[in-house]
Amino acid sequence: MDPRARHLIRTLGLLPHPEGGHYREVYRSDSRVQPRDARPERVSITTIYFLLCSGEVSRWHRVASDEVWHFYEGDPLELFGLDADLERVSRVVLGPVAVSTAPVHVAPAHTWQAARPSGSYSLVGCTVGPGFEFEDFRMLWEVPEDSEVVRRRHPGAGLFL
Repeated sequence: MDPRARHLIRTLGLLPHPEGGHYREVYRSDSRVQPRDARPERVSITTIYFLLCSGEVSRWHRVASDEVWHFYEGDPLELFGLDADLERVSRVVLGPVAVSTAPVHVAPAHTWQAARPSGSYSLVGCTVGPGFEFEDFRMLWEVPEDSEVVRRRHPGAGLFL
């Protein structure tokens, strides 16, 4: 593991995340909102630190709320998304402002998403609104019919299952 990544895990108090990598929630709003879908009331916003090291991936998952990814430091992070029909895989590179990278990316609610660092580590933040709750979180492997479609149509994307 990169020494800087090890330092960040220790200094920021990061813990293993179920989708891969390490995280720590840094903010959970006291204000509450009522989503317009069938979910009960949620906090208005949450944000986490999220770190992926070389060889780690954020496996395919989706959140019932919009998720905003912010680049902080390290190597650029490749973010992948699947369209609603699981036909097309998109790729965005999160990193310092440059022609081929952007420091912020939004994954709309219910979008299957995955990520991997392009080098030794990537430290990012993820802000979710309405706020993140694990009951609004789903891993693609928990939906076998969609997992099979992804394996068949996008063999390279199986890395993230």
